[in-house]
Amino acid sequence: MRGGACRTLGPVGVRNSVFGRLSGPQNGEKGRQTSGVVLIFATQVVKNAKARNSTVIFAIHFAGSCMTSTNFPADELRSVDRKLLMAMRSGEAYAIGELTDELGVTATAIRQRIERLLETGLIDREKMVAGRGRPTFQYHLTVAGHRAAGANSAELADAMWQEILAIPDLEIRKTLISRVASRLGQQFAAEMATNNPDGSLESRFETLSEIMSARHMSACVSHSGDLPVLDIGSCPYPSMTDASEDRAMCRLEEEMISEALGTPVHLSSCRLDGDSCCQFSAASIEANQEN
Repeated sequence: MRGGACRTLGPVGVRNSVFGRLSGPQNGEKGRQTSGVVLIFATQVVKNAKARNSTVIFAIHFAGSCMTSTNFPADELRSVDRKLLMAMRSGEAYAIGELTDELGVTATAIRQRIERLLETGLIDREKMVAGRGRPTFQYHLTVAGHRAAGANSAELADAMWQEILAIPDLEIRKTLISRVASRLGQQFAAEMATNNPDGSLESRFETLSEIMSARHMSACVSHSGDLPVLDIGSCPYPSMTDASEDRAMCRLEEEMISEALGTPVHLSSCRLDGDSCCQFSAASIEANQEN
């Protein structure tokens, strides 16, 4: 077992687990660790006897500080850097002098903050050439910068998740949750393909564990016989963990991790059942070969 997050447990049946911060780098953006808000929109057209052509749209946010396109945790931003991002939220480009006036600090302080934010991919710059003088630069927020400067949507996410659970039609609810799980799993899979393009089942588990740990999830890999097991030590989002018989979040996580790994897993141990951690166990080698 790696990381010491929890001990290895025997299978006790499919139940619950945790889900973490998701999203992958956007095309053309840096892959450094960053933060922000991930909103995932799932649209389900409902056609049955009770609802005619109605569309259910939900935005789901699975973390207070989750991963965004450049992957730099928002809670790790310095307060002075956050003030600079907030000052630039209009979407316009700013010169050093304008930011100096806006924030009431020296040009040197602004330049120091800009250098940090350029490094993390939260702002970008454009060279401005006028006449024969030295070129100047103007600065603007990137997509990740707008997300990092945005409001925390945890309350919105929690309310929308509760609305999903309240959908009376079981099939609609299951379909919507499965589509969200698939989308999130594909985002994880894309990042895994970058870090481990041709990995074995064992190495894919290790890579996913590392990605989850980078999102402040206590993930590690243990084994059940010859097969890897993904252990997750604690649930970071208890308000979204459903302890009812339905356990929708448990099913979402199981489907999401299966999609990310490209192989079926089942939830073999669960904290809601009194186990010391949640465990996602790989299907048998024979079953994987049949797929």
